Amino acid sequence: MGSLPVIVGVDGSPDSERALRWAADAARARSAPLRVVHVWPYATAERAAAGERGGDPVLADLRDRPYLADLSDVEFRGLSGLADNQLPALGAEGQLLVLGSRGRGGFTSLLLGSNGLACAARSASPVVVVPRPDRAGTRQGPDGEAVPPAVRRVTLGVDASSDEPAAIGFAVAEAARRGARLLVVSGYTWPMLLPPAFEYAAVYEATQEEYEDALGVQLVDALAPHRARHPEVEVTVQLRAEDAAGQLVAASVASDLVVVARHRRRLPIGPRLGSVAHAVLLHAVCPVAVVPETTDEDAADAPADDGDSAA
Repeated sequence: MGSLPVIVGVDGSPDSERALRWAADAARARSAPLRVVHVWPYATAERAAAGERGGDPVLADLRDRPYLADLSDVEFRGLSGLADNQLPALGAEGQLLVLGSRGRGGFTSLLLGSNGLACAARSASPVVVVPRPDRAGTRQGPDGEAVPPAVRRVTLGVDASSDEPAAIGFAVAEAARRGARLLVVSGYTWPMLLPPAFEYAAVYEATQEEYEDALGVQLVDALAPHRARHPEVEVTVQLRAEDAAGQLVAASVASDLVVVARHRRRLPIGPRLGSVAHAVLLHAVCPVAVVPETTDEDAADAPADDGDSAA
């Protein structure tokens, strides 16, 4: 088909099965290939290769899933190594990397597994983490699985004072693809907290209303080119002097997807996930997409796509 695949990591757990269903729907909506990957934690390269040929019991168990039947391009791949190293690297090969919130290993009481955190922090492509249906606030059906909201909605968390075009573009395109409304949530701190040396700054002379208006103008300008590309998307903006993570978690109860940006790398030791993205991954009721915001230097190494080319 010519487009990058949607990649999903599986390990035979119920969480990875939910991720596979979500990834299949995403591949179908994008007319993209689907790549299903299982990482053998202690396998030889020969054993992983045998898994690709059908010898991997995890992959073999998934090949006949009915919800994969109408997808024309599905690849099953076994890899050897540590999942928290192998899975983030796969982001460079796909347009989207999908994971369940927990796998087979680790402590079952944890809200998010190490693989999800590693991928969200390091993947070159957007990462979607599909949560368990037992989180507080989740509407469950008779089968115990999460029930989607009655009105389709994508929620975008954005910092009005920052430049986050990749996350904005991804969210607007995803809302268009789903025929969903877009709720844009932005929080800010008031009064402004600045070091004493900057107490003379003009921002202190502004009222909260003036400051919020200025942020609102920045937000409208940031959204404008993406709204022009998808004028059919109904957009609502929620700009409040409240904790952004709390607003997004609350909004996730009535959302199909929450989209947040992964902050640009500010330190040489690696990428920064950000406190808002981290909190939303831990507590959101619906799937969460973490979108990397790349610098010009990083752009050559990371596929930047707001979803239009794959639609």
